[in-house]
Amino acid sequence: MAPLLKLSGVTKSFPGILANDNVDLNVMPGEIHALLGENGAGKSTLVKIIYGLLKPDSGLLEWQGTPLKLLGPSEARALGIGMVFQHFSLFDALTVCENIAIASDSNLSLKTLHSKIMEVSEDYGLPLDPDRYVHSLSVGEKQRIEIIRCLLQSPKLLILDEPTSVLTPQEAKNLFVTLETLAASGCAILYISHKLEEVKRLCMKATILRNGAVVATCDPRLETARTMAERMIGSKLNNIQRRKSPESGRPRVRINKLSLKSSDPFGIDLKSISLNVSRGEVVGIAGVAGNGQNELMAALSGEVIQSYPNDTIVFDDICVAGMRVSERRAMGSCFVPEERYGHAAIKEMSLKDNALLTSSKNINLVKKGLLQFDAINDLTEKIIFDFDVRTTGSKMESGSLSGGNLQKFILGREILQEPGILIISQPTWGVDAGAALVLRKSLLELAARGCAVLIISQDLDEIFEICDRIAVLYQGNLSALMDTETASMDQVGLLMGGGNGE
Repeated sequence: MAPLLKLSGVTKSFPGILANDNVDLNVMPGEIHALLGENGAGKSTLVKIIYGLLKPDSGLLEWQGTPLKLLGPSEARALGIGMVFQHFSLFDALTVCENIAIASDSNLSLKTLHSKIMEVSEDYGLPLDPDRYVHSLSVGEKQRIEIIRCLLQSPKLLILDEPTSVLTPQEAKNLFVTLETLAASGCAILYISHKLEEVKRLCMKATILRNGAVVATCDPRLETARTMAERMIGSKLNNIQRRKSPESGRPRVRINKLSLKSSDPFGIDLKSISLNVSRGEVVGIAGVAGNGQNELMAALSGEVIQSYPNDTIVFDDICVAGMRVSERRAMGSCFVPEERYGHAAIKEMSLKDNALLTSSKNINLVKKGLLQFDAINDLTEKIIFDFDVRTTGSKMESGSLSGGNLQKFILGREILQEPGILIISQPTWGVDAGAALVLRKSLLELAARGCAVLIISQDLDEIFEICDRIAVLYQGNLSALMDTETASMDQVGLLMGGGNGE
């Protein structure tokens, strides 16, 4: 059988970066093919070439045996190539249905499209309201739009980038069944994921990139997650040793019956949430996107301030319910929001300027109203070095980094401030296995130095790997805390889906 898509010697470079280096790739009809690599390995550049967003500097693309030169994504979609991006292309001021209509090449009425969205949403286990405005959605819900928008095209080649990051384990299994059904009908799937266990479960073949070049092809079903990760990074992986947290560490974070009415008409109200995080402890809050995570992060960080009793939010024995973000940071608390661009970093600013954004007071980067440029540069270089941020230098705009490398930079910026309290939403979303290991080890080391770490995450592997205790957030309600040693993945997954965990 001839390949549906064939790449021969594809090369693409940008100033100072060789993104793709003589890449060969064959994708067969009906094949679920994994594209693996570290952040910055060249995966995104390669699939953008396949989708017509970029032109290769050299090399040949063939579609069903015919040389292919795409002038844009519309030509790719006309051929039957659909793609779900890691960073979304959505209009915040429009509804879900309107966003999908804009990207649709059909002439369906909004009413018909509304019905089709509901149908696909239910079939794929991706709950989504077509009438919601995009600005009111969480990151995970925005990803669902991209997935559904792509599936409506009935593609011959479906490119998926981290599609299960918004799903419970049970929903992910349902999606895998659907993808296998699509593959059985002849649709090829190019699957990008940092969850290597799901790659083993789903994919028939894997192409592994490192520094822009193909370093291996393999059958994931015959590999382990560790062997694939080690091929990606080119070295051995060290295990994370989660230490047992102190038996009676002093609570540094105390949340007592926190209720919050969401300012978003489509948001989720928080309902009497109570939680303690002790000194040296890592606590995880699991949950599918859109269950109140954004509201909880906003309340704890100080982005949203309401009139609370004095014991509702307490950091280090001080009531912070009425304090703004800057005041809570001045106390030694740090925060990493879910949204990278526009919330954790400014795309058009350099890494040096982004390093300054949250660190100016805690690391004395400003003295007597004057910026300390040497100190800012030293901090930026330390973040880049300690957290292996793949970049051409500290003057590079943050928008030029891959999603995973930007996440390493943001998290490194907060960790190097040595906070007493660190609250993070989705710490390793879109980060490769090697980088995720570095970040998780850094969080454990920070906890070992006495920091209270609260993680809000959809990644159950991550939560079970580094957290001491786990709770689940569903529809604004927080479950009882469970000890990681006794909780099961299925139990937590059921709670994430609204079950009772039994």
